[in-house]
Amino acid sequence: MADYLKGPLLGYLDAAAAGTPTPGGGSVSALAGALGAAMAAMAANFTVGKKQFAAVEPEVKDLLDKIESVRRRLEAAVQKDTEVYAAVSEAFKLPRVSPAEKAARKLAVSEACRGAMAVPLDALRACREALISVRRLAELANPNLITDVGVAALLLEAAAGGAALNVAVNVPSVGDQELAAKVGAELSASLAECAKLSKETQDAVAAKMARGAK
Repeated sequence: MADYLKGPLLGYLDAAAAGTPTPGGGSVSALAGALGAAMAAMAANFTVGKKQFAAVEPEVKDLLDKIESVRRRLEAAVQKDTEVYAAVSEAFKLPRVSPAEKAARKLAVSEACRGAMAVPLDALRACREALISVRRLAELANPNLITDVGVAALLLEAAAGGAALNVAVNVPSVGDQELAAKVGAELSASLAECAKLSKETQDAVAAKMARGAK
C-alpha cells in the first residue's frame, strides 16, 4: 500500500480521484482537518514572537502546542484510514458458504468495521479539540492572519462532518447496539459543538476584518 504521507500531493489527489477504494472520504476528511490545523498553526506562529502580542504570547504558545498535537493526529489518520479500510474490504471478501464460514466472516467484518470506525472517530474528536483552540485564537491571533483562522475553522468543521459520516457508515456492521447508541450520541453532540465553535469563530473573524488589518 502506498504511503500517502510521504508521497507527492498530486499522487494523493490522483489516487483519491481514481476508481479505487482508497484513499476515500475518511482519509480526505482527515487531510482537510490537518490543513485546517496547519492554517491555525500558521496564524499562531505569526503571533508568537511579535512585540505587540507579548501580553498574549504565553496563551498563544499553549494554543499552538495543542493545535500541532491535533495536526499530527489528523496527518496520521490520512494514512491509517486507508489501511483500516483495506481490512474491511478483505473481510467482506471472505467465503460464506458453510455456517462456520458465515460465522467467521461475520466476526471478521465486525472487527474490521470496529477498527474502521475508530480512526475517523478519533479524527472527529481531534477536529473538535482543534476548533476549541481556533475559537480562542480568533480573539488573540495577529489580525493580519485572521482570514487564515477563518479558513482553519471552515476546514475543521467540514473535516468533522466527513469524519462523522465515515464513523456512521461502519457502525451497523459492528453489530453492537449499545456501542451504536453511544457512538451516535457522541456524533450528534460533537457535530453540534463543532458547528457552534466554527460559527463563533467566523463571527469573530468577520468582526476583525471589519476593523481592518493592523
